[in-house]
Amino acid sequence: MASDTSVHHPIFARLYPKMARAMERGGLGEHRAALLADLSGTVLEIGAGSGSNFLHYPTTVTRVVAVEPEPRLRRTAAAEAEQAAVPIEVVDGLAERLPVDDATVDAVVCSLVLCSVRDQAAALREIGRVLVPGGQFRFLEHVRAEGRAMARVQRIMDATFWPRIAGGCRTGRDTAAAIESAGFTFDRLERFLFPDMRTPTSSHILGTATRSGGDR
Repeated sequence: MASDTSVHHPIFARLYPKMARAMERGGLGEHRAALLADLSGTVLEIGAGSGSNFLHYPTTVTRVVAVEPEPRLRRTAAAEAEQAAVPIEVVDGLAERLPVDDATVDAVVCSLVLCSVRDQAAALREIGRVLVPGGQFRFLEHVRAEGRAMARVQRIMDATFWPRIAGGCRTGRDTAAAIESAGFTFDRLERFLFPDMRTPTSSHILGTATRSGGDR
């Protein structure tokens, strides 16, 4: 298990819970609910942040292991977990080295986290490792814009100030392509803008994927 000093964004961690609540009220909560609908069994959530997903888990979920490496956010998430309708254990750990045994979870959830992991390919390999055969990978992520002009703005932001102020976030990652390259097949893939206007962080994907051929 990674130490709690592996990821440390003190300013971002102070601001993010307020930002998350504002996004929830602004409509992101509906997308979170769609992301988690009909889940069951044991779920691993990667990058739980301040615990924004926790109240959206259906009672068919028997256990959630929520991994969050930033210590302040992890404490906030642990408090939020106490209000959830399902058992949630908040633990330290990195997406690239998940503190979970092989083939032990029925679903993995990533919500606005694959933009900020240090090694996206390694994180996706880990997701494949911990899923049971046929298990689901559920994701809600902001991604590279489809228009060339906005994608160029994203590249400039990612190369300069944005990762420093936004907890390591890269706005221009083509996460859908990375998921496919990691050996997953999409069962559902939706693209939408949130908020409903074109900004460098508004292009999102929401979907479900499984490992191609049911392997790990």
